[in-house]
Amino acid sequence: MLGEGDSVTMFSKEIGIDLGTANVLIYMKDKGLVINEPAMIAMDARTGEPAAFGEEAYQMIGRAPENIEMIRPMRHGNIADFGKAQMLLSHFLQQALGKLARPRVTVCCKADTTRVEQSVIRQVLTQAGVRQVIIENESKVSALGAGIDISKPAGNMIVDLGAGTTDASVLSMGDIVSFETTDIGGLHFDQCIILHIRKKHNVYIGERTAEQVKKEIGLVQMNGEKPSAMNVHGSDLATGLPKTIEVTAEEIHRALRVPISKIVETAKDALEQIPPELAADITQRGIILTGGGALLPGMDNLLSEHLNVPVFIAENPLTCIAEGTGLLLLDTMSKTMSRIN
Repeated sequence: MLGEGDSVTMFSKEIGIDLGTANVLIYMKDKGLVINEPAMIAMDARTGEPAAFGEEAYQMIGRAPENIEMIRPMRHGNIADFGKAQMLLSHFLQQALGKLARPRVTVCCKADTTRVEQSVIRQVLTQAGVRQVIIENESKVSALGAGIDISKPAGNMIVDLGAGTTDASVLSMGDIVSFETTDIGGLHFDQCIILHIRKKHNVYIGERTAEQVKKEIGLVQMNGEKPSAMNVHGSDLATGLPKTIEVTAEEIHRALRVPISKIVETAKDALEQIPPELAADITQRGIILTGGGALLPGMDNLLSEHLNVPVFIAENPLTCIAEGTGLLLLDTMSKTMSRIN
């Protein structure tokens, strides 16, 4: 039997990672959420070395000199740049655990992630200093983080509106019954806003400004309310000079209408594939929304109207996956200690 100090040592380096397109979240079983930063790295093209990571890099968008390149190593929920992903994760792991730590990591991937893509995730984490990688299904972990018991023979549905993709999953008895995904997410919304303002106002705005517009006046439904508006600062495409324009919630609503309709269709496709018994369960239990897109005003009401099912926003939509990995870590620790004792 292990002593108290031995058990603490054994499990002190167990962590969970939500490797998202927009953000990286790291959860430690004894400390909770310790890292929640943009999945971004600023590279100096002259030296080939990283200039900044995470939030510090994000603050440089639109403000850095030409030699600084802003890179998102993740795209559509998968690793797009192996080397930069390894740099980013090494930095965050060292920040969370210190230089000498070699943790055992639980990381999530989507249901349609191929074996090759899973292998890339393992390699990146291993080269970042991880001693063991456990890959879990993102939909299941997100459901756990949202407080849903998916082990019983009953239908539960999760729609994860992430930055790179939107994933709709129906789960029962601990497994996925139906899964649909689309490459539409929060970053796509930002690009739609940039394009709209460019076309309508002949003004160019950056990624950070577009995200701010989305958060402040992005509406999924107008509901007959008087549209709000905000002043937006950008560059006049005709003169190149700074220009301030007024942008209304109504026009942003129009700009997002097409991608939002794609999200509705994705959720509908996932529902149409399931047996009637599970459909009845979901009609009673409702659909849970996770991810940053769940916070867009009216998203829950719009999906409910089109799917004829109650829709609820998770209590912690931005951190469901990370917190779900934390629950898995605690469960693993409990089972292992039971075997030892």
